[in-house]
Amino acid sequence: MTSLEESAQRRALLGGFLRAHRERMAPADASARRRTPGLRREELAARAGISATWLAWMEQGREVNASPQALARLSAALDLTGAERAYLFELARRSDPAQPEEAAASGVPGSVRALVEAVDHPAYAIDRGWNVRCWNAAASDLFVGLFAEHPANLLTYTLLSPQAHALLPDWGDRAARIVAEFRADYLRGMADPETAALVEHLGRASPEFAQAWAAQDVAHREGGRREFRHPVHGELSYRQWTYIPAERRDYKVVVLVPPSPALG
Repeated sequence: MTSLEESAQRRALLGGFLRAHRERMAPADASARRRTPGLRREELAARAGISATWLAWMEQGREVNASPQALARLSAALDLTGAERAYLFELARRSDPAQPEEAAASGVPGSVRALVEAVDHPAYAIDRGWNVRCWNAAASDLFVGLFAEHPANLLTYTLLSPQAHALLPDWGDRAARIVAEFRADYLRGMADPETAALVEHLGRASPEFAQAWAAQDVAHREGGRREFRHPVHGELSYRQWTYIPAERRDYKVVVLVPPSPALG
């Protein structure tokens, strides 16, 4: 992908993202008859203190030199979550004035591998393309079929593997959430041919991915209760915890811990 193609793709993604979230916003006068859902461009522009023409150009994918301060006001007007705000700034190639700069890095960190191997419960680490770069024996036992492919990819496995469909009793909800979580990481690898090929492949092969991707939802990969229906061990329940290494923020370490009175 050339730099011009990547810039055009970013602008198109930004336009679709802004339009989708504008149309979700409730107007001040909900009883008024409207031809379009959500806020009008003029209404959102007024809330954000920006030009309605400027907003229209952004939604149309035109090149607009948006300042970080204007993006911050737009984010607040759209009531974006932290993950959605970070995605907006990444799309616009601007630094969020509310967040410190993060250094980019590459390669598999030894500290992450050591942590994953030291945990007794299922644990694994994914890169920004959601390839599983290291895992322990407990994770291999839990995620039936995940590591049969090389490289193992958590997104592909969840959406396309019949074994994942059988393993996850709440598969529909998990599939939608994992796509929203992946979108939060997507921009940093968008120019990577493998990441682009992954999105294209899943868009063709998985209707669930295509629908969730079009919804423009963005979410951080957070913890919570995770249920499994294992073919050998039966019903299993864990609490998922996700950690971002301080020295390698493009990696995520995921640990699944059995519930306890302290954890719930």
